[in-house]
Parts: sequence; C-alpha cells; structure tokens
Amino acid sequence: MRTIRTAALAMGFAALAGTLTATSAQAAPAPSPARTARVTPGACAAGQLCLWQKTGFHGTRSTSELTDIAIESCVTLPAGTSAASLVNRTGRPVTTYQSATCGETGEFDTYPSGSWVPESPYQVRAYKVWEH
Repeated sequence: MRTIRTAALAMGFAALAGTLTATSAQAAPAPSPARTARVTPGACAAGQLCLWQKTGFHGTRSTSELTDIAIESCVTLPAGTSAASLVNRTGRPVTTYQSATCGETGEFDTYPSGSWVPESPYQVRAYKVWEH
C-alpha cells in the first residue's frame, strides 16, 4: 500500500512539474532583437578604443588606434559629437569624461582594457588612455 501511495505521489509531482515548466515556457516573452544584438569582437579590434553615438553599440562608431593616441593626454571628441557606449581593447585603462576638456568637475569613469560598456552613465565627450 505504501509503495502505491509513493508511486502516486511521485507521478503527481512529475505531472505538476511538467505543467509548471510548460506554463513557464509559454509565459516567457521572446527576447527582442535589440536585447539580443551583440557586438562581435571584430567590431572593435585589439589595440582600439571604439565609441558609439548611441547606447547598445548602435549609431555612428568612431575608432581610435592605440598607436595614434598620446598616452595620458586629453582626447576631445569632435565638436557636437558624443558617445553613449564604448569598447576598450587598447590594452590600457581608459578614462572617459563628460567634460570635453577632461575636467573632473563633471562625471568620469576609468575602464580597464577589455571593458564593454553598452550604456555609459553620461555622454562621453573626451577620454584619456593611461600607461597602466
């Protein structure tokens, strides 16, 4: 008798688990294309700092090569432009600034090499690449 009750309980739990799994799978919304879009590593090559005008690595991209950047010098983005997402593959830390003059009175953050930032907390208007 105990075996029959145990088997019946086990079957009941299995049926319930199957129902919950099926319900959860049906209730989960399909991911939107914007959320699943990913920047491929080839979009920003090793030795580069890549900046996009829009969040999520969208919009116009500007690329700076490590060989063309003066280390520890303020690099201002062209007038009237800013960046909202970035990838740092320079091999060095990069500080981004809200200020176009690398002023520390506005927001600024330092990102280690290998950072992928889909949404900067502010509009980036300038940056500095550090030695290490």
